[in-house]
Amino acid sequence: MSEQSRAHWDNVYVTKDDSEVSWFQQTPAMSLALIDLARVSPDAAIIDIGGGASHLVDHLLSRGYRDVTVLDISDAALSLARERIAQPLAENVSWIVADATQWQPTRSYDLWHDRAAFHFLVEAADRAAYVARVKQAVAIGGHVIIGTFAKDGPEMCSGLPVRRYDADGLAAELGDGFTLIASRRDDHATPRQNVQPFQFCLFRRVG
Repeated sequence: MSEQSRAHWDNVYVTKDDSEVSWFQQTPAMSLALIDLARVSPDAAIIDIGGGASHLVDHLLSRGYRDVTVLDISDAALSLARERIAQPLAENVSWIVADATQWQPTRSYDLWHDRAAFHFLVEAADRAAYVARVKQAVAIGGHVIIGTFAKDGPEMCSGLPVRRYDADGLAAELGDGFTLIASRRDDHATPRQNVQPFQFCLFRRVG
């Protein structure tokens, strides 16, 4: 795990309320719409990469999903989500503190979801390591949802540089073995009402 990255994100969540960060969504509508499009059953294994304090896990649990994992480099971020989830629903969630580029999956998942983590990987070696983990973790026939800043989106986030993508760019990063099912643009309004254009893609793992 990158100690510098962990310290950065821990500091973000220690010094700010999760509703103040630019990526905050009370209802992650685009993510939920693409999960619906993937027709993921309630007993499917779902992992949210870089999920941190995101409210996606709350919505998945309220929809009846029973096998949800949230992975984030920041334990401070995950702690905020853990504190929100009450028993008995909390029994359906696994929490992993890890760098997604260094994590070693110990099981397979039916759906991999990532909103706004992949675009922080500006080094080619980190992106290759991430894709290797996707291939290790996602079962054949499973789905991958990735949301990043769009080509006309911000060049920085939380003081860090990002890479911006269109659908072709994301497909090229995943490479062979993944079929693009859907591409969606999402204009995210931050808590300060700034608009951040996002690119979302839904892929199926085919080999």
